[in-house]
Amino acid sequence: MSSIANIARAPDLTPLVWLEAGQTLLRRGGLRALKLRPLADELGVSTGSFYHHFTDFDAYQGRLADYWAAGQVHELLDAIARAEPDPVGRIRRLAQVVRRRGLSRLSIAMRAWADSDPRAARAVERHDAVMLGFLTDCLIEAGVEQAEAAVRGYALMTLGLAKVHAPHLSPPVLMEALIGILCVPR
Repeated sequence: MSSIANIARAPDLTPLVWLEAGQTLLRRGGLRALKLRPLADELGVSTGSFYHHFTDFDAYQGRLADYWAAGQVHELLDAIARAEPDPVGRIRRLAQVVRRRGLSRLSIAMRAWADSDPRAARAVERHDAVMLGFLTDCLIEAGVEQAEAAVRGYALMTLGLAKVHAPHLSPPVLMEALIGILCVPR
């Protein structure tokens, strides 16, 4: 049984629990894995429970895209900003959270979904604007010139989405080296 099902087996599951379960399916198998039956199975409930919160699966998908692009990313970045006063430390912490929560896999799945759904495409645009703004602001605060900060922020964001295999470097070591290169003013 999944970890989500262990946490939320109550008949009164919240919409947020359903959205988180959808993200779990997206991380695991992309858009083709996001279907009502596997979603209900993930939570250990009947498909009828779904309709207490969503009118149909299309409405659910719209909410899922909005949640990823708005509420979730803002909550994450706000928490990081509150917890870490150092701007490079905020970038480092973001990289750690992204890696630990599998957010790169989710982001890649959202981008694939965006190829076929305008709601997902708009969500990706909003998500990227917020994320790039956060990274750029951190870099400016660290002393990087504004125009260069945007380019470096874009590089950091792109590297976070990369599926490059570097057998001689672990992902944490590689990310730390890249943060050292990209987050230091010239």
